[in-house]
Amino acid sequence: MNRADATLRRLGEAQELGLEAGVRSDDHAALKLWLRLLACTAQLEAEIRRRLRERFGVSLARFDYLAQLHRHPEGLKMRELSQHLMVTGGNVTGLTDELERDGLVTREASPGDRRAWIVRLTPEGRRGFEAMAREHEAWVVELFAGLDERTMRQLYAHLGTLRLQHLETAR
Repeated sequence: MNRADATLRRLGEAQELGLEAGVRSDDHAALKLWLRLLACTAQLEAEIRRRLRERFGVSLARFDYLAQLHRHPEGLKMRELSQHLMVTGGNVTGLTDELERDGLVTREASPGDRRAWIVRLTPEGRRGFEAMAREHEAWVVELFAGLDERTMRQLYAHLGTLRLQHLETAR
């Protein structure tokens, strides 16, 4: 391959990398890693969003909402649900209204707090989410198929260390 062809190939690869295209060889390793993590996250999330929309006609936000309720069969107060999803109460209220209309969740007054509502999956909501979750897991496994088990365990551990370090510095 001549030099011009190699340069064109590298330019094409850089365009495919999106956020990483602006990285220079002399940039700090932490900056390169940051941009690669962002690019990977965006790429993987976009693919999961696309598949959820095409296969089930649901948004990632709706899927995440149902996942939280699936993890808490006893139900969650709307405030707790908002905290778990890391979104505003208004977002949770809007999703709850939609999902209640679709028969996937129920909302009832909290016995201990008349101002609070507890949201639970309906049996139909539970069955529907479990079908989505099975496919979602298979998609994630497929999307990470390029990494062997050992590499995935190491990445998981290293990113956990990074999170702990951040928590300690934030205190």
